[in-house]
Amino acid sequence: MTSTLSIFTDSPARHLVCRGCGATFPLAAQHACFECFGPLEVGYDAEALAKVTRAEIEAGPKNIWRYAPLLPVGKDPAGRVTLDPGLTPLVKADVLAAELGFTAPLWVKDDSANPTHSFKDRVVSVALTAAKALGFTRYSCASTGNLANSVAAHAARAGVPSTVFIPADLEPGKVLMTAVYGGEVVAIEGSYDEVNRLCSELTETDEFENTAFVNVNVRPFYAEGSKTLGYEVAEQLGWRIPAQVVIPMASGELLTKVDKAFSELVEIGLVPPSEWKVFGAQSAGCNPIATALHKGVDEIVPVKPTGIAKSLNIGDPAAGIYALESVRRTGGWMEYVDDDEIRAGIQLLARTTGVFAETAGGVTTAVLQKLVQTGKLDPTAETVIFNTGDGLKTLDAVADRVGFTHRVKPSLKSAREAGLLG
Repeated sequence: MTSTLSIFTDSPARHLVCRGCGATFPLAAQHACFECFGPLEVGYDAEALAKVTRAEIEAGPKNIWRYAPLLPVGKDPAGRVTLDPGLTPLVKADVLAAELGFTAPLWVKDDSANPTHSFKDRVVSVALTAAKALGFTRYSCASTGNLANSVAAHAARAGVPSTVFIPADLEPGKVLMTAVYGGEVVAIEGSYDEVNRLCSELTETDEFENTAFVNVNVRPFYAEGSKTLGYEVAEQLGWRIPAQVVIPMASGELLTKVDKAFSELVEIGLVPPSEWKVFGAQSAGCNPIATALHKGVDEIVPVKPTGIAKSLNIGDPAAGIYALESVRRTGGWMEYVDDDEIRAGIQLLARTTGVFAETAGGVTTAVLQKLVQTGKLDPTAETVIFNTGDGLKTLDAVADRVGFTHRVKPSLKSAREAGLLG
């Protein structure tokens, strides 16, 4: 497989850099530092980024590739492996704002509008575009559901075989939505963390030498796709950054990359200098990052996940320490909510915005409510919350809480008796 800088000549990316010790490495299929085993991320040429203008972005395609000048791959449309996700709605949530006591604007960034109905289409498009450039011939991932959906769909469109790995107890809707694309779906009798560990081991075998695991061996590129959520929010707000954001956390990477996107936009000069606070949302059944913050420590103790928010059930979060850093640096906070609060959050968001979120969105909405009630989040400051997936994927979460409000016979008499006519 190709691993030289030459395949990235049209990119502002220059190397991979360790988030721990700062060591640098060539742009290749590598996710861990050879010096300290820390995680790697993409390092950019600051001068190249500084040349990017609002006009250049606004003239681009109506999807994430409008930001290709800020990404490690994707400037050449012919080289993309993509479903063209992005430019999802930023919903003005006036009714929800009023109910929670906001006097400032409240917005919902609704990424359920992506092609496979979650934000994972962003990260997969970037990761697999890099994978294609690097010469991989099969696509894979370890997934709690949404990522498997996206990898399978991307592979199907590209005509490339896929093999995805998921916990065997995943929600049926997510299993079906992955299997329908025709790739291999491997159910593992274990937690997501065990699935991820197996995938890491598979990357070292001869049989999987030519397989790109989007969140393992090409993870540095995968993670960069999350930045497009931050870019979009700023652009949709008229090239400014909101004062507060509330973001669901599994590995913690989405939160760190949205924060990174905001920082880059300020550094490049695409938005005015500003300050923002980052807030993280977790389920009580899997809250190791929030627990560390509440205890005031840096050590994140892995947990065995439970609860209905399975898309957030990563018990040993790879980017947890960096999520803590983002929240502490910006003056934000993290909270967690239990299953009943999550279900109520799904209903609250749907009832007040028309957005039907999966369980992760219920977590975010319920955490928003808790943050306001506890005084951690300022309702007089403009706020954006992130819905990362579609409620049709997790119908069981609210199946016993909603349904018919009336049942009548097809007659005026029956309708009147049911109270429909006053």
